[in-house]
Amino acid sequence: MIEGIKIVVALFTITLVLSIPAGIGVALLRISKNVIIRKVTSFYILIMRGTPLLLQMIVIFYGLPLIGITFDRFTAGAVAFFFNYTAYFAEIFRGGIQSIDKGQYEAAYVLGFDKVSMYKRIILPQVVKRVLAPVSNEVITLVKDTSLVYILGLNDILRISQIAMNREGSLMPLAWAGLIYLVFIAILTKVFEKLEKRYSYYN
Repeated sequence: MIEGIKIVVALFTITLVLSIPAGIGVALLRISKNVIIRKVTSFYILIMRGTPLLLQMIVIFYGLPLIGITFDRFTAGAVAFFFNYTAYFAEIFRGGIQSIDKGQYEAAYVLGFDKVSMYKRIILPQVVKRVLAPVSNEVITLVKDTSLVYILGLNDILRISQIAMNREGSLMPLAWAGLIYLVFIAILTKVFEKLEKRYSYYN
């Protein structure tokens, strides 16, 4: 179980650390004035959100070697999670950015802010507050989705518990696996509750 927890935590951390900033970047490209960029990012998001994550992992691990691109099991899972969750976070942040009143953009330009400073100091802080709830939902979903890496043969919590269940003829290993996921999610829920209270207090 300890080895399984390590895989889940590593996959969760890598996905979260990489996909949130990447999602913000894709969101900005998604609302770009360049039609080609908008269409490319829209197509990417459509593919990532329109196909199952399980299928994406299978394509990356089993399909890409056919064209000479090979990943080990963990890397294949991490790549699939990164591209999948980047698309979801991109749409969340796009909605948050577009919810900001246009008057604030105009006021920023009048005050002499360049585009980078405007987003960094005015737009994104407000966006973060507005998207905390949907982001927290995606993060919790991410924890549960890590169980899908069993398809790649990785010894995550669920796969180890299934092996133990078959060996011992008992459902207790699955119960322990469920408890571990539940504790993990309970901790994350508390963290996001505190973040939401903090933002509501300061804003």
